Amino acid sequence: MNRLELNPDASPRHAFGAELRKLRDGLGLTQDEMGERLSYSGTHMSAVETGRKPPTPRFARRIDQVFGTGSKFVDMFWDVRRTSLLHGFADYLAQEEQAVELRLFVLGIVPGLLQTPDYAEAITLGAVRRGSITREQADERLALLRQRQARLVGPPPPVLHAVLDESCIRRVVGGPGVMRAQLDSLLVFAELPNTVLQVAPYEMGEARSFDLPINLLTMRSGSAIAYSESSQQGYLQRDPDAVRPLMTAYHQLQVEALSQAASVAMIREVRRELQ
Repeated sequence: MNRLELNPDASPRHAFGAELRKLRDGLGLTQDEMGERLSYSGTHMSAVETGRKPPTPRFARRIDQVFGTGSKFVDMFWDVRRTSLLHGFADYLAQEEQAVELRLFVLGIVPGLLQTPDYAEAITLGAVRRGSITREQADERLALLRQRQARLVGPPPPVLHAVLDESCIRRVVGGPGVMRAQLDSLLVFAELPNTVLQVAPYEMGEARSFDLPINLLTMRSGSAIAYSESSQQGYLQRDPDAVRPLMTAYHQLQVEALSQAASVAMIREVRRELQ
């Protein structure tokens, strides 16, 4: 049987595949046998191993968990995605996938998990036009976003609290038509049984708890994780003493922000004003 030679220097994706094969060979497993241990098909194993299919955060984390490789494959996953994702975001994705409750605060743009396809594409293509990413990287971002959004409809879906700075609903992205559809989507989101949507109005002023976006995750164990970003890197915080005051600040933000009913009314008003 012909065995495809792998070149780990060809790309991070091929390096991941080569390391996966090295691990499999060391264990004396076939692709089907290894796939069974990881709850994946042998065909999937072959596609990742040969670089025809990129690994996902879940796949990389599963390898590390089942075979005791620490964070080796999760770290290599970042190498695969580093050209299209902010450093540190891959680690966050692995945690987001397991969270039972998500709390988001954002400024300027609607958060990815709540974006319509047209809104998300407008944001991503803006980055392509600026030269920040390539079209291929844009497609990777959009595909990953679709995967993340699919989890919101379960089963079982996580509880999602989203506080949007007023700038998120007033900044027109993609033109009036795209923005109207995005605002309509937010109104639908607010009606879901597992969601809470609030707007932090401009008049909150200094009462707003955060000046930068932040994501707070509650895990099945009850532990909490915080994620924030600079322009160059994402930061995952697990220390309870550091996360606790952030969770308190988020609760304060929700108290000061508009109620969901008032937030929905504001979104409807902004939508009516769009020409």
